[in-house]
Amino acid sequence: MCAAALAVAVAAAPAQAAGASAGASAAGIPGEPAGALPDLRGTGWALKDTGKGVRFRGLAAVSRSTAWVAGSKGTVLRTVDGGRSWSDVSPPGAVAEGLELRDVEAFDARRAVALSIGEGEASRVLRTEDGGATWTETFRNPDPHAFYDCLTFFDSRHGLAMSDPVDGKFRILSTDDGGRSWEVLPSAGMPDALPGEAGFAASGQCLVSAGPRDVWLATGGGAVARVLHSADRGRTWRFADSTVPAGDPAKGVFALAFRDRTTGLAVGGDYRTGEASPRAAAVSSDAGRTWSPATTPPPAYRSGAAWYPYSRGTALAVGPTGTDVTTDGGRSWHALETGSFDTVDCTPHGDCWAAGEKGRVARLERR
Repeated sequence: MCAAALAVAVAAAPAQAAGASAGASAAGIPGEPAGALPDLRGTGWALKDTGKGVRFRGLAAVSRSTAWVAGSKGTVLRTVDGGRSWSDVSPPGAVAEGLELRDVEAFDARRAVALSIGEGEASRVLRTEDGGATWTETFRNPDPHAFYDCLTFFDSRHGLAMSDPVDGKFRILSTDDGGRSWEVLPSAGMPDALPGEAGFAASGQCLVSAGPRDVWLATGGGAVARVLHSADRGRTWRFADSTVPAGDPAKGVFALAFRDRTTGLAVGGDYRTGEASPRAAAVSSDAGRTWSPATTPPPAYRSGAAWYPYSRGTALAVGPTGTDVTTDGGRSWHALETGSFDTVDCTPHGDCWAAGEKGRVARLERR
């Protein structure tokens, strides 16, 4: 999770975005014309050999051909040929220090921003403009009490990153120049955190945005799992209790996905292997003001979620025990296939990618 001890625990646990990514292909699933309603029957994850054994919790799907992944040991990979080959574009400093890169947001095949997590100076933001050939560290956390978990971008200039509570409130970092510089936003508009409450740096989806100003933050570890919403790019926030179980440091909402500024999904549960995760998914139709439990939730903990384009109701959720799909907006979920993934991302054109442990990266394809 995001307090240091829990983050280490999640990272070591057995197998387990609505962001800046933009698609460029004509259709997401081979044989499906652009704009066709999705039919995911007969599709599945086609693994792409990365040649690495690290865990990838950060993922940015740019198009059918281009994707970025970020993970442990300071590793960043990029493909521009649909996963047939991968370039190791890891920042040298991140590799040398073994940083945990848990989130990456890509604007295209050349520009990306990556987040490393951890207490104090372990939390950093790095940016590339040349496809990862060079990186610039644009933020290093100076506060030993802060622990940054996730980042998101509204567009190619405006973005936010979030930290676990400092002095009783979640901390928000803001950029308006594409990640070249960052500032900590005032905390006056942030509600007080609950005792033990934090975010989960499990999939890069504990902070997500939709549209030019709306952003949501997912929590766990407290008495209830909450979703915080800001309609002004992180200046002021309101909170709502979700229906996903919480109550101890291993439980809560791990990932959010918003199709637009009103319609959202929350997934999570208990990340510990063998522990039950009932009611591990919830839905909202009012920008996160209220949440309702899924009538048929995923059967186990899920750490990542993404809406599938061309449909008002289709989305994917991934976790250590498999992938589930909903076609009714998150009310009922059904197994798509088994196989461990931590995070999932789809472009506006329906190009879906997933990533996880042991270097696993896959693209959704017709079987």
